[in-house]
Amino acid sequence: MTRTPDTTLADRLLPWFAEHARDLPWRHPDVTGWGVLVSEIMLQQTPVARVEPIWHVWMTRWPRPSDLAAAPTAEVLRAWGRLGYPRRALRLQQAAGVVAAEHGDVVPADVEVLLALPGIGAYTARAVAAFAYGRRCPVVDTNVRRVVARAVHGRAEAGDAAARDLPDTEALLPHDEAAAARTSAALMELGATVCVARGPRCADCPVLEVCAWQRAGRPAHDGPPRRGQRWAGTDRQVRGRLLDVLRSAPGPVEAPALEAAWLTDPAQRGRCLDSLLVDGLLEQLADGRFALPGDGGTPDDSRDAHEPSS
Repeated sequence: MTRTPDTTLADRLLPWFAEHARDLPWRHPDVTGWGVLVSEIMLQQTPVARVEPIWHVWMTRWPRPSDLAAAPTAEVLRAWGRLGYPRRALRLQQAAGVVAAEHGDVVPADVEVLLALPGIGAYTARAVAAFAYGRRCPVVDTNVRRVVARAVHGRAEAGDAAARDLPDTEALLPHDEAAAARTSAALMELGATVCVARGPRCADCPVLEVCAWQRAGRPAHDGPPRRGQRWAGTDRQVRGRLLDVLRSAPGPVEAPALEAAWLTDPAQRGRCLDSLLVDGLLEQLADGRFALPGDGGTPDDSRDAHEPSS
């Protein structure tokens, strides 16, 4: 296995990052751990261009965890807009409640404490520790895995997640905590802007001369082909359409309004409506109408909320 000298990679990355890093608002020095946490939750499977304007709105509206924790859930879901995967908004509000109640309204810096928060996984906990608090811990996303696969292992793609991802990435980090945190951010930036999946801009890469993939002649990926994510016609699209109806309404809506949102496949629509109810993203009221959580009074507990009222 070809390995790149750890310090060499970091030494080349850090000056490049200082000059070329995107000016993202959650990277500003005055942003709190809360601002970084919000950005990391929003950025999961969502492009920066879609996240940035909504992040600004959220931080203006709910600048502290306690502000979000006290907000009506319906308004939180409306403010989430069309970022996708709206359960992230619910989990973020739940985590905000714990931070407000148990951590003095300050997002913790310790990875293990962060992992104990509702809905916070290993990636998010490490990202907050590194990017908000300058901790030395490997932060591994798809972009970082691709950089490590190419620069360190000489492979075109990272393939499936492997047990070596964290130790391989940690081996590239300087011992100094602040430098290690910047290196984590630089690895991610390199994968997002230069060492991209298709059409990597190798001529602009700061680690070109030490890249194992380049030295090997840029061999093609020899594993199974990657499958693109289909959107049109999926349950994700249908769930989004149904939520859009509720987000754009000032209050509860009648069932026909939801039916009109997806006429193509009534069975699929019903399945997606059920899943939104199970996920706590919608409620059905006693009169049969549907609402965002807390947006229409108390739902009827005397019958199955999935069944229409008679």
